[in-house]
Amino acid sequence: MSGKQQNHRSTSFRPRSKTLIIISLFSVSLFVILYTFSSSSRPSISKLNPSDQPVTSFVTSLEHFLIQKAPKLSLPVRDDTVRGESDDDVRKLDEKVFERENRWLNEDPGYPVEFPIKVYVYEMPKKFTFDLLWLFHKTYKETSNATSNGSPVHRLIEQHSIDYWLWADLISPESERRLKSVVRVHKQQDADFFYVPFFTTISFFLLEKQQCKALYREALNWVTDQPAWKRSEGRDHIFPIHHPWSFKSVRKFVKNAIWLLPDMDSTGNWYKPGQVSLEKDLILPYVPNVDICDAKCLSESAPMRTTLLFFRGRLKRNAGGKIRAKLGAELSGVKGVIISEGTAGEGGKLAAQGGMRRSLFCLCPAGDTPSSARLFDAIVSGCIPVIVSDELEFPFEGILDYKKVAVLVSSSDAVQPGWLVNHLRSLTPFQIKELQKNLAQYSRHFLYSSPAQPLGPEDLTWRMMAGKLVNIKLHTRRSQRVVKGSRSLCRCDCWKPNSTAINPLNPLLS
Repeated sequence: MSGKQQNHRSTSFRPRSKTLIIISLFSVSLFVILYTFSSSSRPSISKLNPSDQPVTSFVTSLEHFLIQKAPKLSLPVRDDTVRGESDDDVRKLDEKVFERENRWLNEDPGYPVEFPIKVYVYEMPKKFTFDLLWLFHKTYKETSNATSNGSPVHRLIEQHSIDYWLWADLISPESERRLKSVVRVHKQQDADFFYVPFFTTISFFLLEKQQCKALYREALNWVTDQPAWKRSEGRDHIFPIHHPWSFKSVRKFVKNAIWLLPDMDSTGNWYKPGQVSLEKDLILPYVPNVDICDAKCLSESAPMRTTLLFFRGRLKRNAGGKIRAKLGAELSGVKGVIISEGTAGEGGKLAAQGGMRRSLFCLCPAGDTPSSARLFDAIVSGCIPVIVSDELEFPFEGILDYKKVAVLVSSSDAVQPGWLVNHLRSLTPFQIKELQKNLAQYSRHFLYSSPAQPLGPEDLTWRMMAGKLVNIKLHTRRSQRVVKGSRSLCRCDCWKPNSTAINPLNPLLS
C-alpha cells in the first residue's frame, strides 16, 4: 500500500474519531448527572435509620414506638369513626358497602377474595390504647408483680402482646410498611375487616379489678355504638383477646366477633360453649420468651445438642396440664433426659434458653390450656418440639404443616413406661436432620417484629383472615335477612316451618 493511500485513509478517519469521542464524552457526562441525581434521591445505606431493621424485642420496639412514632400519630382524627349512635348511619353505610361490592362483583374477577385485604382501624380514645402502653412502659422495670401461680405479670403481657404488634404495623405510614397482604383504609365503607385496638391483656393485669371491668364495659359500649358493628353485629370485627383471662366479663356481648386467641380450650374453663370456633376465630402464636437461635447459632450449637429431651417449667398444672406431673414422674432420672421445675423470670428464661440450645428435642405438654409459649420457644431455639397436647390447635395450620417440624404424640402413648424415649430414639439421623432443617425455615413465621416482615406472624394472620372473608359475608347477610328468632345456626336439625303454613312433615319435625 502506498504512503499516499495510507495518508488518505488516516485523514478520512479523523472526523469520525472526533465524532465518536464527543458522543462518548456526552454519554459519560449524562450518566454521571443521572447517577448523581438518582443517588441524591435515594436513602444512603450508611444513613438508614436503625429502626428500619426488624426489632423483635417487645420492650425495645414499644419504647421506640411511644417516643418516636406516637407523637407523629397523635394528630386530628383522619378516619370516619362515628362518635354517636344513629340508625341512619347504619343504613347509609350498608348502601355504600353494597355499591362498592357490586362494582367489584361486575368489574374485578378477583372479588370477593383479593390481596391486599382492607382493614379499618378504629381511632379509639387514648385510654384504650396509648395510655395502656405507657402504663406498661412506666411500670415494667419497677414491678415484681406476679400472678397467683408465680408467673411474672409483665412477662405474661409480653408473651401475649400480639395486640401491640398488629396495631403498630397497621397504623404505620404505608412508606414504612413491608406487608403486601393487608392495607389500612380510612373509610368504613371500604373495609373488609374492622380492627379494635384495645389492649385487653395490659388492662387485665395492670389495673385494679373493678377499674378493669369498668374500662371493659366502656370499650364495649364505644365499639357497639359504631354503624359498622350494628350492620354486621360485629361479625367482621377483630378483637385481640389473646390471654385467656382477658375481656372475660364482657365476652358474651362480642361472641359474633373474630377473636385472636392462643387456643380453643375445649375444657370450658376459659371460654363458654359457643363463644369460640375455628370457623370465625384465629389462633395466633405466643411471642417467644427466648432469643432466636439464628443460622450461625444453629450451626454452632449442633455439636452441643447432646441432651435427648429437655423440659423446664411448672410440673403441676390444672385441667389438661395434669399430664405434666405424670410425664415428670415417668421421665425423671432417664438417661439423656432433663426434666426440671422452673419459672418464667429472667433467670428462668436464661436457663430454658440454654437447655433448649443443648437439646435435640423439647417436651411441649399442655398447660392449663392446650397451648403454651414453650412450643414457640422451642421452634425459635432450633429444638424439635415433642407435642403432648391432644386438643391443641396450631397457629396458621392452613398454611403451615407442623408434622414437618415437630413430633406429635398422644397423651395415652406418652405416659406409657419407656414409650416416649424409645420412640424418639427410633428416629433416624436423616429424619432428625429433616426436622431440624424445616424448623430453621419455620422460625421466621413465629417472630413478631417491627417493622412486620413478609411471612412473619403478622403477615400470616392477614393471609389466614382472607380465607374467612367469604364466610363472614355469608353470615353477615344471613343475619340481615333472617327473621329474628327463626333460627340461629345453619343446620337442618333446627329448621322451623312457618307457623302459618300446614306442613305434612310437622309430626316428624316436632
